[in-house]
Amino acid sequence: MKACYHLPGLFEFYELYRAFLPLYRDHRDWFYDWCEIGSVYGAPADCLWGGGRVGFGEARAEDVAALMREYGISARLTFSNSLLRAEHLSDKKCNALCARFERNGAAQSGVIVHSDLLLNCLRRRYPGFYFVSSTTKVLTDFAEFEAELDRPEFRFVVPDFRLNRAFDRLDALTAAQKARVEFLCNECCWFECPRRRACYENVSRKNLGEDCPDHVCCSPTAARGYRFSDAMENPGFIGVDDIRNIYLPRGFSHFKIEGRSLGSAVVLEFLLYYMTKPEHQLKVREEIYLDSALDLF
Repeated sequence: MKACYHLPGLFEFYELYRAFLPLYRDHRDWFYDWCEIGSVYGAPADCLWGGGRVGFGEARAEDVAALMREYGISARLTFSNSLLRAEHLSDKKCNALCARFERNGAAQSGVIVHSDLLLNCLRRRYPGFYFVSSTTKVLTDFAEFEAELDRPEFRFVVPDFRLNRAFDRLDALTAAQKARVEFLCNECCWFECPRRRACYENVSRKNLGEDCPDHVCCSPTAARGYRFSDAMENPGFIGVDDIRNIYLPRGFSHFKIEGRSLGSAVVLEFLLYYMTKPEHQLKVREEIYLDSALDLF
């Protein structure tokens, strides 16, 4: 089995991937042979159906689609707004994105979705997509998670990161269920957070243009912001050695890397850590940093 990574920033980090993907293709020996890119996910700025994070991607949809098509990578639209109503389903921008990405070359495109209302609409209008059940559902109850895995509408289900180490229950899943699990690897959120669902709902309201106060994070370390070093100390963190020695042997092969709201420099560190052999990480970093068209900072 190979680890299949689902990477952040389809629109948000277009310039980074435009520099990284040629390296990944032309210097495959620099990267682990036991992993591959399964998809790149994200949403543009001012995206009504967006969720999880408030999108800031400014890349043109046609450029993004062309890049994914050139490298045979699945593009995933992150449409995980949890508060959509029927009147939102006619949004022109989001429907135009679906029309552009539904059939985008050899690699099938997908949609990450929370709302069943949107899911049912997209299945009717755009049958060419596959669908992913969003981690914004905050599935921390294992029975609910298992029921979600059994829904035929979804190719993958991303549980809350607090189920990442529930091996007593994960091991009991069938092979078919394991093939549909997509673990969130590098979450930095407080493991004991009681308001994770409220945080996601706040983002959904902002994407709908509602006038609402900012969500106040209750984490004791909220003021630090996201730090990869902090994420590595999280009880739910899944590192490279965990993937190779624990998850792949157990039959799990899909892993989501978060980071849409972070900067290109941090996302590059994820690409180095999860995909690049240590002896070649400096080469990749230099190639990216010396790309005059890319402003990592």
